[in-house]
Amino acid sequence: MKTSSKLLLCTLLSGFMLAPMASAMPTAHAPQIIAHRGGTADAPENTLPAIEMALKNRADAIWITVQLSKDGIPVLYRPSDLKALTNQQGPVSQFTAAELAKIDAGWAFSSGESHPYRGKNIGIPTLENVLKAFPKTTFYIDIKTPDAAPDKMAAALSGVLQQTHSLGRTRIYSTDAKYLEALPAALPRFESRDLTRTALANITMAHECQIKPEKKSRWYALEMKRDVEVVEKYTLGEARSKAILEWDKEAMDCFRSQGEAHIILIGINNQADYQQAKKLGADGVIVNSPADFKKIPR
Repeated sequence: MKTSSKLLLCTLLSGFMLAPMASAMPTAHAPQIIAHRGGTADAPENTLPAIEMALKNRADAIWITVQLSKDGIPVLYRPSDLKALTNQQGPVSQFTAAELAKIDAGWAFSSGESHPYRGKNIGIPTLENVLKAFPKTTFYIDIKTPDAAPDKMAAALSGVLQQTHSLGRTRIYSTDAKYLEALPAALPRFESRDLTRTALANITMAHECQIKPEKKSRWYALEMKRDVEVVEKYTLGEARSKAILEWDKEAMDCFRSQGEAHIILIGINNQADYQQAKKLGADGVIVNSPADFKKIPR
């Protein structure tokens, strides 16, 4: 999956510099297969049936998306409006968790011309129910809420993870750094997307390794390939150019040169990309269809 963004890369202005880094690449190992939104291509995303199917298809972990309900309960749903995937409309925050559980979350999923999950009593589940239903499964929790205050989301997630004793098998991600910054220190999380993307750009475009040493382990998640627009600032203006931000050996070496680093690559949906991620030594790959990957030798 290739996506695009604008990127301000100030380090390009001073020329290229290669900072010292470890040269040894990790031995290629099978990356963890992570079901994106529970396996969004195989079943209604972020639902109990999707998670069940992903695990049957040998997914090693599940990536889920959470928002806050009207009564402040973390529930699994991704789009900003319910009409995108269900038979209801409006933001998740306008409905209680009990009301969301009765909405048809299988409504939009299609297989050809049919909708095999409609009317099957598949509602929007709470995070608590999901963690209790799969007590041994690793979950990566992506905060996508369009309107919840960061402190309220942080408190709600902390409460659920503590009550279900799930701190050791969960990790929190968000494309919006303010939600990560609001989390209590005890909650495992990924590094911010902006930090990860900027560090990768400095390595692959300016050949500067600016990862700071850390004693704690760090977790990163980003697309393996990403279209970007580079903006170079000058005294009399700026220059813009298209570029592809892509993980390579130099980037992997840099990220792992200053302490333990776990790198998960997003949007791996064919065998060629999977083999490339494996060659790079990625710790995990996020896939839309675990069914397509269950027979891949690991």
